[in-house]
Amino acid sequence: MAKPIIAIVGRPNVGKSTIFNRIIGDRLAIVEDKPGVTRDRIYSSGEWNGRAFSIVDTGGIEIDGEDEIMKSVRMQAELAVEEADVIIFMVDAKDGLTHADDEVAQMLLRSRKPIVVAVNKVDNFNRHDDIYEFYNLGFGDPIAISGSHGMGIGDLLDAAVEKLPELVEDHYEEDVIRVALIGRPNVGKSSLVNALLGEERVIVSEVAGTTRDAIDTPFERDGQKYVLIDTAGMRKRGKVYETTEKYSVMRALKAIERADVVLVLINGEEGIIEQDKHIAGYAHEAGKASVFVVNKWDVVDKDEKTMQQFTQNIRDQFLFMSYAPIVYLSAKTKQRLHKLLPVVVHVSEQHALRIQTHLLNDIVSDAIAINPPPTDKGRRLRINYATQVATKPPTFVLFANDPEMMHFSYERYLENKIRGAFNFEGTPIRIYTRRKSDED
Repeated sequence: MAKPIIAIVGRPNVGKSTIFNRIIGDRLAIVEDKPGVTRDRIYSSGEWNGRAFSIVDTGGIEIDGEDEIMKSVRMQAELAVEEADVIIFMVDAKDGLTHADDEVAQMLLRSRKPIVVAVNKVDNFNRHDDIYEFYNLGFGDPIAISGSHGMGIGDLLDAAVEKLPELVEDHYEEDVIRVALIGRPNVGKSSLVNALLGEERVIVSEVAGTTRDAIDTPFERDGQKYVLIDTAGMRKRGKVYETTEKYSVMRALKAIERADVVLVLINGEEGIIEQDKHIAGYAHEAGKASVFVVNKWDVVDKDEKTMQQFTQNIRDQFLFMSYAPIVYLSAKTKQRLHKLLPVVVHVSEQHALRIQTHLLNDIVSDAIAINPPPTDKGRRLRINYATQVATKPPTFVLFANDPEMMHFSYERYLENKIRGAFNFEGTPIRIYTRRKSDED
């Protein structure tokens, strides 16, 4: 089930990044009083009144901007508008309604998306009358907010969340493995989809997925049912998709959220670039089982050390995903393709693995005996009990005397011990430390 998306758009320097940070409660976006600072979309998750959503901050839209940076920013914002379910259109009370605002409004009207107008920089009640001219935009009641003071954010979220679409559940059986393919352009996602389906495929049906403009393709192989969630097909033709090579991250985020297993495609011919790490990071942060798929392996000049060196490079570049197995193949020639689906099944099982409590506590106790927890000013962290509270991803809670004494390095040590005992190949695991109450 994909979370709906709220996009914050508007011309440059109206305070979009500040509002984005207010909503997510963190300073993820760079805030600087200079136009054009936010050049790429920035993503995070939020929740309001029980509704979870993804939120995206965009660069400022300058309809007439012709320099290369502003062209890129505009296309990024257009992609955000294309994928969003609700749009927060930000304007500036101090500047008033400008020609640039009108131009952006015309673009938003064409999108036919629900729009909420947020009038920023209404820093005191004396400026409240400044919002009335923004009724001329034709999007209903403008909402007065102040990013710098945090005023009106609740009203803004009330209005945006009210316009979110109803959640649509996936209606697949529990034994179906949902597989999403992600990767930057030209890594061969579409070719891999076609290769996996093949001539002998057993297609149950082609159904429109809950992700708009994506196609879910169910198939069956060796008695196991799968659904391919295809992010590869930029199926909707149009200027935005034809003129930009930017990866449509929001479409990938929707697919990742619905997937059990994420295939992170890497172009074996070109090697690893920084964008690959960003894309893989979305799957890791979402807690999904993942497999690195190095495609186009047939055209790589190889000797007996090539695969070993490429594998080491992946491990060095993706330290945060050391758990993910690597499959080398060629979607074009189907070389080594038969190795992929067994790995998908394996990591899916690991992702759903549940460990009996007494076995878990035995491992944690042994780990503590070998390497006791750290001390701080004479006090020692005491871990009393461990339990698994969730799967997909496997999630563990450690009950301790003082959770603040849990250092990330010791948490990583315990994670390594748990992995050493139970494997968990292909899946991240989550460990949380909670204070042991008197009743425990």
